[in-house]
Amino acid sequence: MRCPFCNVDKDRVVDSRSSADGAVVRRRRECLACHKRFTTYERIEETPLRVIKKDGSRAPFDREKIRYGIQRACEKRPVSAAQIDDIVTAIENEVSKKFEREVPTRVIGEMIMDRLKSVDKVAYVRFASVYREFKDPQDFVAAVEGAGR
Repeated sequence: MRCPFCNVDKDRVVDSRSSADGAVVRRRRECLACHKRFTTYERIEETPLRVIKKDGSRAPFDREKIRYGIQRACEKRPVSAAQIDDIVTAIENEVSKKFEREVPTRVIGEMIMDRLKSVDKVAYVRFASVYREFKDPQDFVAAVEGAGR
């Protein structure tokens, strides 16, 4: 670490403390050249998760887009805001654990449909109809039959 006073990069750590949540380490350092003390903070560098869209383009992961899609599918259905929040949080956690940098939208869509199927079958069919781009009534029949399982 370069000293902010004399710009020399020789120092020693005098004291280290972790923050209350453990996300940051505070270090008191002493410059070996000028003997002045300074504080540094150390934290994990997180790479933002990106979503690979159907057309191959990439966009930042956005939990609000997931929430919006689920809310639209659950309109006028007996699904509470808390249930929607739980689904969004579960998907975000699962994606963060399984994928380091990029996740295909296909995976996120399947996760949403799996969870909606257990919460509300009508919301599941609504979401599936948009996500899978249904073209004719047979697509709806197949989704309804799939929701019954």
